Amino acid sequence: MLKTIFLDLDDTLLDFTGGEVHALSRTLREWDVEPTRAVLDRYHVINAAQWELLEEGILTRDQVLVRRFEILFGELGVDMPPRETCERYESYLAEEHDFLPGAVELLRELAPRYDLYLASNGAAAVQHRRLRDAGIEAYFQAILISEELGADKPSRAFFDACFDRIPGFSPETALIVGDSLTSDIRGGINAGIRTCWLRHPGRSARPDIMPDYEITTLDQLPDLLKSL
Repeated sequence: MLKTIFLDLDDTLLDFTGGEVHALSRTLREWDVEPTRAVLDRYHVINAAQWELLEEGILTRDQVLVRRFEILFGELGVDMPPRETCERYESYLAEEHDFLPGAVELLRELAPRYDLYLASNGAAAVQHRRLRDAGIEAYFQAILISEELGADKPSRAFFDACFDRIPGFSPETALIVGDSLTSDIRGGINAGIRTCWLRHPGRSARPDIMPDYEITTLDQLPDLLKSL
């Protein structure tokens, strides 16, 4: 019987991709850098690559936050302070909390039936503000953020820290839902719990990271859960 559901936040419940565009555009304009589609797309690729290096244990969180802007500015040939840029960007990102379609309805439907836990690798200050402003904190039994737990998804240490905070936790009754194969799905596999991949358009499957279940929209999740 399914009891515990871990939900990712960015691009699972909240529209991180859209928020990233808005926050980055505001930040770059302050440095007189035009946020063209090419620049925004390139940043998105660079940023995703740095977070994957964090997930693999190659970079620290602080290195990721600064290095993404160092690489971008190096490619653009502009002389901007990457750490100050990161601080401005994070402050703007904290204001972004638009929902993915069906996210609020999903939480309302699942919260009375399951124990919901938010599991995120995002910066704690940013995520807490976004959750508060979005008004969805009350749906979760706990907000579990890697920066506060001392370990990042997909490490077993992150999930062990989560499990330790759940009285009477049993892996057999747990599932993680997220959009990232390398973070959410690999993490769930590492931790020995079932996994459900929210596959967005254009995302490619990986033969080395196989989720137990796959959905393409959030409104597909309740029926899947009922079948488990």
